[in-house]
Amino acid sequence: MFKTITCIIAFAFLWQYTSARQALPETDKLAATVKIWGFMKYYHPNVADGKYDWDQELLQLLPEIQRSVSKEDLSDVFVNLIGRLGYVEACKKCHSGSGHAYFEKNFNLNWQNDTTLFSDELIGKLKYIEQNRHQGDKYYVAYKGKGLSEFVITNEKSYKSVSWQDPGYRFLALARYWNIVEYFYPYKYQMDIPWDEVLIRMIPKFQDAQTETGYHLAMLELVTSLDDSHVAFVTDAIHAFFGDKFIPAKIRYKDGKGVITGFYNDSLAQLDGLQPGDLITKVDGKDVKQKFEEYKKYIPGSNEMRKESVAAKYLFNGPGRSATIEVIRDGAVFIKTIHRYDYKELGYQKKEMPTHEMINEHTGYVNMGVLKKEDVANVMASLIHTRAIIFDLRNGANSTWPLLIDHLSSGKKKFCTIIYPGLNYPGKFIISDSFQCGTNRPAKYKGKAILLVNENTQSHAEYTAMSLQTGDHVVAIGCQTSGADGNVSIIEMVGGFKATMTGTGVFYPDMGEAQRTGVRIDITVEPTIRGLAQGSDEILGRAIEVANE
Repeated sequence: MFKTITCIIAFAFLWQYTSARQALPETDKLAATVKIWGFMKYYHPNVADGKYDWDQELLQLLPEIQRSVSKEDLSDVFVNLIGRLGYVEACKKCHSGSGHAYFEKNFNLNWQNDTTLFSDELIGKLKYIEQNRHQGDKYYVAYKGKGLSEFVITNEKSYKSVSWQDPGYRFLALARYWNIVEYFYPYKYQMDIPWDEVLIRMIPKFQDAQTETGYHLAMLELVTSLDDSHVAFVTDAIHAFFGDKFIPAKIRYKDGKGVITGFYNDSLAQLDGLQPGDLITKVDGKDVKQKFEEYKKYIPGSNEMRKESVAAKYLFNGPGRSATIEVIRDGAVFIKTIHRYDYKELGYQKKEMPTHEMINEHTGYVNMGVLKKEDVANVMASLIHTRAIIFDLRNGANSTWPLLIDHLSSGKKKFCTIIYPGLNYPGKFIISDSFQCGTNRPAKYKGKAILLVNENTQSHAEYTAMSLQTGDHVVAIGCQTSGADGNVSIIEMVGGFKATMTGTGVFYPDMGEAQRTGVRIDITVEPTIRGLAQGSDEILGRAIEVANE
């Protein structure tokens, strides 16, 4: 009986021991490595000030990570790493408060509490480093210029000569980018796919890349996951994948079809028998809608409207000199082969647009993409007699809002609040005081101010819209804007490439969001296939109606 009980106890102990040391999934180990490496990079006092070649530390650590089996093994690797980095002194400043109001929707160090991955000893050391984190000037990130709201990524090596076939450097590429976003992207909390989940999804794609194109597409998918219209990432391999030959027609993707809205070259388009209003439903035998859904993960954009507006080059470009398309025209469906051209061969030149004009006797029009600061006084003087002025923000803007708002507003008003990275507490963002615009003088212009916006209204144009919306008699008309406000940050990617993302957060004074959702719109007018096909400006048409009311 005694032997039986002893055996049972021994088996139970062995079971518990074996369970405690059960093998960790490879992806979980690598995800934990990315997170701890990035946390140490920005938090540990001896790493954040650049004393170590932190990239090489990661590359040298990977064999140990791969050999580790259990959470104990994995934790020991990191505990030993922390030990090698030297003593971390207690940080009195870290506990005294920063004096800032923090935006904390992006802040997340909860992963450090995962007892299925980390030992109590490791968890304790990570907590201690957070509580006694690096203060002062950083090696890997800094504020730009005199202001604090704009930051730059610094001292990241490009590794231009490193082969894409090196799995260690592919992993470094993922780890570097993921952590920059983790700690310094102001809109991380808005992503459709949580950033932790993106990491889990992308590890196998970076690990298992079989071709240079496949690896570059993995990087493109990674950066596109930000759901940010400011994102850009282009390489020769990506360019070749989507194709560098253009159809000579301007095409807008809408409701699963490509609508021809105009031409880059009239004679070349006529040569192929293309007409404005043609609806393209298939390209080289592939359904256009299906192709859009397949490529959407590669098309940067804060919202669906923006992705659709820039989709044409992804859907209709190609490497070959010709394409077979299925077209709907006047209800008839037919298939035809058309030509593609190098962009230079199209000889396309944008038409010069007037800064302003009269639409009718009582309504003026200002093209904000053309208007310059030095033009504002004369333009407003020439339109001062009108009942309404339409300010078209669909072509961008040129820092004219401070001058314009003085004509439109009769008082100083708050128009936005900025958040920017709190570098002494990475992952938290400092909330600025609300920015104001206008003067305490009566508005010079007494009529209606009508703002036109659409998916091409992006960044500074959205910022301009937010400021002008504080005017006395302002109405915003149009459809969802691009939803990418704030300064652009440039990231040095492994391999000598660069990527961009939004670096500061811009909100309405009540902390209402403009990122992804776009600016606030009073009268919504969405483009229709019929309107696009007929070449009618439905947004401008509605604005003229409002001006005449």
